[in-house]
Amino acid sequence: MPITYEFIKECKQTGARLGKVHTPHGSFETPVFMPVGTLATVKTMSPEEIEEMGANIILSNTYHLWLRPGEDIIKDAGGLHKFMNWDGAILTDSGGFQVFSLSDMRKITEDGVHFRNHLSGEKLFLSPEKAMQIQNALGSDIMMAFDECPPYPAEHDYMKRSVERTSRWAERCLNAHARPNDQGLFGIVQGGEYEDLRRQSAEDLISLDLPGYAVGGLSVGEPKDVMNRVLEFTTPLLPKHKPRYLMGVGSPDSLIDGAIRGIDMFDCVLPTRIARNGTCMTSTGRLVVRNAKYARDFSPLDENCDCYTCRNYSRAYIRHLIKANETFGFRLTTYHNLYFLIKLMGQVRQAIRNDSLGDFREEFFEQYGFNKPNAKNF
Repeated sequence: MPITYEFIKECKQTGARLGKVHTPHGSFETPVFMPVGTLATVKTMSPEEIEEMGANIILSNTYHLWLRPGEDIIKDAGGLHKFMNWDGAILTDSGGFQVFSLSDMRKITEDGVHFRNHLSGEKLFLSPEKAMQIQNALGSDIMMAFDECPPYPAEHDYMKRSVERTSRWAERCLNAHARPNDQGLFGIVQGGEYEDLRRQSAEDLISLDLPGYAVGGLSVGEPKDVMNRVLEFTTPLLPKHKPRYLMGVGSPDSLIDGAIRGIDMFDCVLPTRIARNGTCMTSTGRLVVRNAKYARDFSPLDENCDCYTCRNYSRAYIRHLIKANETFGFRLTTYHNLYFLIKLMGQVRQAIRNDSLGDFREEFFEQYGFNKPNAKNF
């Protein structure tokens, strides 16, 4: 298989695991946070900056790249890696989430999904086979199977039909996958908050012997305790010798809690999206730098951070840039937030090595303010 998982160590305190994922474009240690480059770019960042801050894998979006510039143009450029000048690993999602989240007018059939282009309004059709064709043209290292993304909450009967369709679509994806020697296909376990359906979904997908598995349908509006409970009964169902990926999760507390529950890979637009609103992640909690109280604050965003932004620029300056709608301000906050999460995952991996992830979680939550009543999260 083009994607393999190397187990290194299990934390005696929590059961979290340290590992390494090997891809055709290099390896990366897990647990890992993957910056999101939806349109073949992490917003406001260069590939060189993403590499500089320690990322070895990024995520791009099948649906958006299909619409513009088109998978054929990227294929003619030599694939997504060459097109965007990124030598590390790339994961592409299937486009399923965007079809269900961006289009109000959609019709789900056994063949696929009929919907409208969110940019132009034109009618489109996306199927498991089409999702594979696009991702094969993009040339990503890890491809995601096309799945149905049900709403939260959903009734058990609806979710059961959805899970069964997702399983059938996954098999069709595998049959349509044209580059199994240099692209790995991951399945997506669905089932909402229902343990029996998560088990059914996991068993269906494991029978296909894919090189990795994702947990989908979380971080879609459910409370944090529900997400953690679902992970507690879902992650143990997945093969120990293959990577486990929790889709769409990027808040610091959820990254730590997900790692404790056996997750290896995470992604989310959260750090880049909130950065453009002037919201920053710091070692002592959430900081909204555009607030008036920082107008004469000449300290860095985070005294405990050694990123490019914190080494060189003050809160007052960054606030000025963002209030003036200057792109450089968005670049500085984006760099900081991504660096913060990448560094956090490095600390998580070190805590696993030291068998102390439980202690690290307690200290981090206390310092960050997660343990306070009505603590502000993202």
